[in-house]
This record gives sequence, structure tokens and C-alpha cells, in this order.
Amino acid sequence: MISSPNGHRLLDIGAHVGVFVDVARERGWDAWGLEPSRWAVEQGRGRNLNMIQGTLRDAELDAASFDLVTMWDVIEHLLDPLADVREIARILRPGGVFCVHSINIASPFARLMSKRWPWLVEMHNYYFTPQTLTATVEKAGLHVECWQNQGRYLHLGYLLSRLSGWYKPLGVLAERAAKLLHMDRWLVPVNFGDLFTLYARRPTD
Repeated sequence: MISSPNGHRLLDIGAHVGVFVDVARERGWDAWGLEPSRWAVEQGRGRNLNMIQGTLRDAELDAASFDLVTMWDVIEHLLDPLADVREIARILRPGGVFCVHSINIASPFARLMSKRWPWLVEMHNYYFTPQTLTATVEKAGLHVECWQNQGRYLHLGYLLSRLSGWYKPLGVLAERAAKLLHMDRWLVPVNFGDLFTLYARRPTD
């Protein structure tokens, strides 16, 4: 979507200590992080990262000042997602890209798990589907280009511990075996279809 990061400006919203900011900077981006936690911002600044403390509502960022805005596992925590995406549209340059990652409450896995779906937590204020997030982003003035299911890597020990939710003796036995064999820290690729990433662009007109 952006041919080369060199010379382009990136903002990661909800950056915490700046892990993604650091990765983007290493790949040639003029990378910035926006984070409300003072402690997390100080941690990032301690590693010479460009960190802004605050939220989109109080940061007062310049209009059309970023080529790419990212939001990883943040939008479901917001109190007014539409207002925040409108602010993202304002700070994006024409042709700039918004990349947002969230959870899909309508996925088959979420429906199968029902109340045991692990993303049903109090800190989540909104739950999206690709369709409802598309509607929100386009209402804010951006054009959605695509979305895709997103997998992740989890430690084998963590995956085995989740077995306890169905049958505790089996879960405990599997965890102990993994630790004994030094396999609990192995990274395992998983994709339950309940996470997705959506890409949108600010129109150039």
C-alpha cells in the first residue's frame, strides 16, 4: 500500500512501550507512538523512541501529518471509536493508510466458544465484525480497501493451559509434560479466524 517506508511518517496509536514503533523505525519509518500511560511513554523514550503521551483527543496532532496510522488491539477499548477514526482521517495525508487490527465477534470460533470466548472481557467496550468495522471506518471518511483474518503465535504452554477450561485434569497433565520436555516455550502458529486486520485509505480527492 505504501511502496517504501523511507521518508514516510508513521503513528502507532496505543503504542505502550513502543515495541512496534521500534520495529518500524528499524525498517526506515519516521515512527511515532501515541500512548496515554506516562510510565509506558517514559520506557519508550528511554530507548530513544519518538513517543507522545496522551490520546487522540488531547494530543492535537497536525492535520495531514502522517502517511500511515496503525492501531493494534486498541479500537475495541475506545469509548467513541467513530470519533477517533474521524480524527485519524484528519491526521492522515491524502492517500495515507489506516491499518487497524481487532477481534471478530461473528467468527465461527467466537460463536462456538460462546461465553468461553477469551476476548469477552470487561475492558472491551465495543465488539466488531469486518462488516461493522468497515461501516465505521467508511463513515469516518476513509475508503476500506481490504481486510483479512490474522493468525498469531502462542507459546505451547499457554495453549495447553487453555485445555483446563474444558477438562482440568487433562490441561494440568499436558502443561506438566510440556514443561518437563522443555516444550512449553515453543511458539506455535494458530489462526482461529477471530482476529482480523483491516486496511483503509484516505481519498486523494
